[in-house]
Amino acid sequence: MRFTNSALIYTGFYLFVNLTFLSCTKAVEETLNDINAGGSTTIFTEFSNSFQQPAANLDKEGLDDHRSGDLLFESIFVTSPSPQNSGLGPIFVQNACVSCHPKNGRAAFPESGSDMGGLLARISLPGSGIHGENISVPGFGTQLQTKANFGVIPEGQLSYFNEFIEGLMADGSSYTLRRPVFKIFNTYLPFPSEVQMSVRIGPPIFGLGLLESISEEELLKRVDPDDKNKDGISGRLNYVYDDRVGKMAIGRFGWKASQPSIYNQTAHAFLEDMGLSSPYLPQDPSYGQVQQDSKADDPEVTDDVVRLATFYAQSLGVPAPRRQNLPDVIYGKKLFAYIGCEKCHTSKMQTGPNSDHPFLANQSIQPYTDLLLHDMGPGLADHRSDGLANGNEWRTPPLWGIGLTQVVGGHTNFLHDGRARNLEEAIMWHDGEGRSSKDGYAKLSKKDKEKLLLFLNSL
Repeated sequence: MRFTNSALIYTGFYLFVNLTFLSCTKAVEETLNDINAGGSTTIFTEFSNSFQQPAANLDKEGLDDHRSGDLLFESIFVTSPSPQNSGLGPIFVQNACVSCHPKNGRAAFPESGSDMGGLLARISLPGSGIHGENISVPGFGTQLQTKANFGVIPEGQLSYFNEFIEGLMADGSSYTLRRPVFKIFNTYLPFPSEVQMSVRIGPPIFGLGLLESISEEELLKRVDPDDKNKDGISGRLNYVYDDRVGKMAIGRFGWKASQPSIYNQTAHAFLEDMGLSSPYLPQDPSYGQVQQDSKADDPEVTDDVVRLATFYAQSLGVPAPRRQNLPDVIYGKKLFAYIGCEKCHTSKMQTGPNSDHPFLANQSIQPYTDLLLHDMGPGLADHRSDGLANGNEWRTPPLWGIGLTQVVGGHTNFLHDGRARNLEEAIMWHDGEGRSSKDGYAKLSKKDKEKLLLFLNSL
């Protein structure tokens, strides 16, 4: 068969149009997948309350429970007896959930030594119990209680001073990292010198229900403790003792994945952060100490209160990423994968069946975490174990919504203790398994660094 020039031109044009159409269709599909970071729970907002919106696919009953949980999360608890929100203390860290998770986001690093805000200090003695749990410090427990009701003595105070580390990028540009050095002082009892301390800051709480709904099989796909694929990444799951059901379980929540469920995390926060006992955890942190009161009001919150607060965290919507179709954002995403960030900050995950909360079931999500423990090197080490996690290991934090931190919280403080003052500092603190990604970032040109950061700020 012989074609004329016009026929050849027409055929070429036809193929070009079809290939372009298919390419555009694929790009549109990828963009749609990219912006639905929380699957059907995704919400499309970009304002100061973006982390406080209910999941988009909640039914009326779910919305009612969500709003009830919201009221609890915002409530300020007070000393008993009180007709409302009674039971605070007698020793505690903060008097409301929002004090550590302002607007459901990450707490800012405190600029004043008078109040540590969303920072708290986990403490324990060396070693572990029969189930791998931390060993309590006699007279102090496993978390320092820095505040107390009127007439009661706090366990002690927490303070810090900053050290600064100077460095150079491959292109000769300089950077400065802030390292806070924390100290416990003014304790009501002599403080043992061998105590291990880990300071943590309140993280964002949206999307937790989706992370809880990821199956064990899905998580195990990414486990590689012996680095058999030789990519320099050896992530592993933390297994912790779930004392509520009496067996070992996968740890998912907390900076070292030390809690197996949102319910456990919530009940422990009520108890350890605010001194509010519940049927699951009926003894105040002051139990057996001189601060213990004689009010006989335990448990101070009901199981329904814990469950509503739990559901609130489970049912928050995940903010959609923004500007995903911009060429610089698309290129920044490719750089993110190229320097190896995606090896731990896994973009795509799948939730499994969830008979309790169908709105969380079978969702394709983009949390940018593998929920695994990774050795992050000596610079970030807290030298305190937590379950199977050793002193160098931290759970990969999710990155969804990270670009809204400034909009919601008015700051850009990151990492487990808030030391990083911006995303670049957070990257440059990576070591251990994250060293190659940090080095890869440092070798990028200034323009490429800007594009990678633009991508992160689009999430």
